[in-house]
Amino acid sequence: MPETGSATTVKTVRELLDELAGLEDPKVRAVNERHGDDHGVNLSKLRAIAKRLKTQQELAVGLWATGDTAARLLTLLVCRPKAFEEGELDAMMRDARAPKVQDWLVNYVVKKSPHAEALRVVWLGDKDPVVAGAGWALTADRVVKKPEGLDLAGLLDVVEAEMRGAPDRLQWAMNTCLAQIGIVHPEYRARAVAIGERLGVLKDYPTSAGCTSPYAPVWIAEMVRRRGRES
Repeated sequence: MPETGSATTVKTVRELLDELAGLEDPKVRAVNERHGDDHGVNLSKLRAIAKRLKTQQELAVGLWATGDTAARLLTLLVCRPKAFEEGELDAMMRDARAPKVQDWLVNYVVKKSPHAEALRVVWLGDKDPVVAGAGWALTADRVVKKPEGLDLAGLLDVVEAEMRGAPDRLQWAMNTCLAQIGIVHPEYRARAVAIGERLGVLKDYPTSAGCTSPYAPVWIAEMVRRRGRES
């Protein structure tokens, strides 16, 4: 990413780091650290700062460069997604090690970028499971919104062969893609359910009351039921 371009931006970055440090809550940090996120800022308060700042691309670049997790989350709320080059987004994903930063980068920035499809293709088979997981997350999104040209049968082949042994974050993204194929594409539903049942991935995942299990066969059945009720 480019260097920050003005003394004003640098000063504001420092001021914002101080503000974020002042919002640090040990209880919030303890919860976040259980999920791999090294920050203790309440996300509602972080979003309030972003709302105040509005879109500021130069500031966003400066915040990202600090390497601070809370600052990087703020980056992803105040940046201009279409302003990033493909190589910048690739570098950001490879440098983003906190799960929440990875998720927000994909959902708030990459999905809105004109480079989303190119990055999806590059990331899908990456050796880094976090980067590959981002590729599968983008693929799941395309399964729902723009499936034309996707080899859905081929995706199911890869899921069937590789999902059970995949690292957690990659496994989660592959499972999401499996479920979305089964939900959105009736012609592949029976196979998607069968793969989910055979692999058993996330079958015992703890699910709060009122929430849908991420276990693909249950997830598919529930979403299809809801769609039928709404149609």
